[in-house]
Amino acid sequence: MCNIAGGRCSYNMSKFTSLMRPRSVAIVGASKTPGKIGYAVVENMKSSGFTGEIYPINPKEAEIAGLKAYPSITEVKKPVDVAVLCVPARVSIPVAEECGQAGVKHMIVITAGFKEVGKEGRELEDKLIEIAGKYGMSIVGPNCLGVIDTHTPFNATFAKNMALKGNIAFISQSGALCIAILDWSLKIGLGFSQFVSFGNKADLNEADFIEIASHDPNTKVICLYLEDIVDGPRFIKAAREATKRVPVIVLKSGVSAAGAKAASSHTGALAGSDTAYETAFRHAGVLRASSMTELFDLASAFTTQPIPQGKRIAVITNSGGPGIVASDSIELGGLKMAQFSEKTLDLLKETMPSMANIHNPIDVIGDAHYDRYETALNAALADPNVDAATVLLSPTAVIEVDKVANVIIEARRKYPDKPVVASFTGGFAVENGVAHLREHGVPTYAFPEPGVATLRGMAKFSELREAIRDGEEWTFDDVCKDKVKAIFEKVRSDGRDLLLSPEAAEVAELYKIPAAPSRLATTEDEAEKFALEMDFPVVMKIASPDIMHKTDIGGVKVGLKSKEDVRAAFISIMENSKKAVPGAKIYGVEVQKMMPKGDEIIIGMVKDPTFGPMVAFGSGGILVNLLQDASFRLASGLTKREVDEMITETKAYTILKGFRGAEADDIPAIAEAVARVAQLCRDFPEISELDINPVFAYPKGLSALDIKIKLS
Repeated sequence: MCNIAGGRCSYNMSKFTSLMRPRSVAIVGASKTPGKIGYAVVENMKSSGFTGEIYPINPKEAEIAGLKAYPSITEVKKPVDVAVLCVPARVSIPVAEECGQAGVKHMIVITAGFKEVGKEGRELEDKLIEIAGKYGMSIVGPNCLGVIDTHTPFNATFAKNMALKGNIAFISQSGALCIAILDWSLKIGLGFSQFVSFGNKADLNEADFIEIASHDPNTKVICLYLEDIVDGPRFIKAAREATKRVPVIVLKSGVSAAGAKAASSHTGALAGSDTAYETAFRHAGVLRASSMTELFDLASAFTTQPIPQGKRIAVITNSGGPGIVASDSIELGGLKMAQFSEKTLDLLKETMPSMANIHNPIDVIGDAHYDRYETALNAALADPNVDAATVLLSPTAVIEVDKVANVIIEARRKYPDKPVVASFTGGFAVENGVAHLREHGVPTYAFPEPGVATLRGMAKFSELREAIRDGEEWTFDDVCKDKVKAIFEKVRSDGRDLLLSPEAAEVAELYKIPAAPSRLATTEDEAEKFALEMDFPVVMKIASPDIMHKTDIGGVKVGLKSKEDVRAAFISIMENSKKAVPGAKIYGVEVQKMMPKGDEIIIGMVKDPTFGPMVAFGSGGILVNLLQDASFRLASGLTKREVDEMITETKAYTILKGFRGAEADDIPAIAEAVARVAQLCRDFPEISELDINPVFAYPKGLSALDIKIKLS
């Protein structure tokens, strides 16, 4: 079985061949009455071109749509790969039992009325899962539109029409959105390989359908509309595997802020509601779309264009304005204007008019005919400094639009490893050329910006795929897990979930995370002893989980330079704390070595309920709240490359690498500390929050000052 009744088994691709390429389909609740769901599914199965057996199930009918009807699925007496349930939710429970008895492999439960309606529906859904688990059946749905495979072909949905044949797998959590997209796709001629609505995903979820689609030879790109993700780690695993073969693009909506609200640390505050999904998609190699338009623009491009090898874009235009718009879009979007080689520039200088701009963008000017476009485009694509091109056209009186379209199509054939998009801006004057380009697989847009956005998305996917191929999880074997475990057990036995600062410093020490020495003193004598061992100056703080704002109540003393200062500070801190918070549980006074000032950074972790621990890095100290400067990565699978990216993409990096002549800080030591924090959080899933702020970074080494560790 799949993920039913807890714990998914190893993925069995052959099992799901019979879901997407069934030899027989039964429609339970089949109907003769137009307007009924059971009628629509039967008609769709018949009209789809399905060559297998179709078994309508209805105890009141002997024949439906020219097909023999059966009173129940157990009366078919022949193998049934897929049963489509179009009966009410309550009736679906005994029907599922009959499907199991009949040896059905997969149920597509179109019926609504399950967990989406409340407690009673949840109980019905749980019963459905239980029955499916007992018989080893998989479930699509419930509360879904159904499934289409255009290459089988079969249409087990109640949609009005069959999808066009194509190479895009579209997987959606929303059935209503599927219906709208399907109708829209027919209008613009967009084809699909698979079209899946999985509704409540009681069993099969987004990870399953990513795996199914990625193994489909007719699928060139996988698109998903998601509102949530059931199993974060499994989604990441499935997506990382899929992106080795095909691009995966996700439009994610309905992001919950619950995870961020639950966090009380600085790291938790920095992790906005969408951070976990952004972080997870990046780690999985998934390209995230910001709109439905972008989702399908990218999908269409990936089905016809090669993946670019870099970000260097050439622009060819017959008008200066659109060329400038495209250039701005390229640079503002993180792409690069290609710098042509001398050979290319010499060729353009010889063949272009003196008024033409031969540097990128290549402006062939307004009197250009198609041959000038041909020379410019071929010269650009032949240049090793160019990774992709966008061709812009304004319909002047002399331009032969159709011939320019042919030039682009031929250039694509000549240079198959470089993607080309086009922007033919106009109306009636360009419509035939646009249609011709689209017919031959050249993505074409009304304006320059969406074409550049498509190239940007394709280049980003290239980077993401390269990143997931690069490096293994960064781990260390010089840590002391058993001693950390003992500390956590001691904290729990004391009825606490928050470590005292000296305990947290000891945990850091056991994982070789550099931290300022810290000890817990319960008497003046101990405080003096620890201060002498550390060497002055020292800082002293009240050790109590019940006192949050220690400085405000006189619970902190800094810059203590003698044993007399230490003894006096101990007495003062204890008296102030007991007076300010009479009922507080006080463990003593922390004595900490006062470290020299360094550049302040933060290293932390917040646990996301879907994807697990996320490690953070950014500007620390008082700048945490001021700058909101932090980058995040998943602790699971964290590589050295990812850690290096975390550091370089923050504002803090500007300071760390040496600002205005200052000596650079020890960035390799910082990176190692981030990786060690990640391993600590992987090794101990019970850590719910971890905050090290500030960390002082120095030209040689670093030191963690304030460490907060909270256990779940």
